[in-house]
Amino acid sequence: MPKVLFVEDDPFIAEIYIKKFEASGFEVENVTTGKATLKEVAENKYDLILLDLVIPEMSGMEVLKEIQENPEYPKDLRIVIFSNLSSQEDREQCLALGASGFISKTEFSPSEVVTEVNRFLRQFSEQGKNEARLNGTAEAVPAAEVPGTKKKRILLIEDEAVFVEMFGKRLRDEGYEVVDKRDGNAGLEEACKGGYDMVISDIMMPGKTGHEMVVELRDTEAGKHIPIFLLSASVEEEHMQELSDAGIVNRVFQKTQITPSELVYAVNEYFEKEGK
Repeated sequence: MPKVLFVEDDPFIAEIYIKKFEASGFEVENVTTGKATLKEVAENKYDLILLDLVIPEMSGMEVLKEIQENPEYPKDLRIVIFSNLSSQEDREQCLALGASGFISKTEFSPSEVVTEVNRFLRQFSEQGKNEARLNGTAEAVPAAEVPGTKKKRILLIEDEAVFVEMFGKRLRDEGYEVVDKRDGNAGLEEACKGGYDMVISDIMMPGKTGHEMVVELRDTEAGKHIPIFLLSASVEEEHMQELSDAGIVNRVFQKTQITPSELVYAVNEYFEKEGK
């Protein structure tokens, strides 16, 4: 039975979600303040923590920062933000402070929140297996590194330092070799050198957009068949789908909606499906 810590100070909201989670087979503990959250995670183990950002005594951001900086707290906590605050800045700040994901209160019904939590738990399970493989405690190995083959190389083209750090670190932790470039021109030049197993690129960048870059890359020998994932914070969903439908890119993601672990999961899944 999955065990969830639900951090919510509104008793009416808490009751609705607790009933929904318990009906779906979860064990749920509810706390209402930031300090109570810290006490609970220090004393008990949870499979997932749903953390509101606006709570008494300490904000959710302050809770994240305290957990990140204080060695008293476990470093393998799975914290998903559950809040009405859902701006790009809020999401970036939460991810930078160690949150594993973000669920907007205004965008999901209680049933959909349970579905999202189950999705996160499956993702965390896969991530845990991969970490065990990296640590040599499981027979299998990461998708990035199979015995007898060289480590897979990924070119990450992204101009925002926070995303380079978050996505690059998580990919390296998974066993991939990552080279990063900060604009479209430099990314295209690097990709044309060859030797990469995948390109992950932002769309809006200085010099040359990700769209322009991948179209030009597809006309080169090095880029003709290489898998390309695009990340964007601003392109309309319909246009993003057009890029995928046209076969220019393999996957397109909203970078403010995808966590580093979710991106790694998508990369692993692609290589596994393609048998690469």
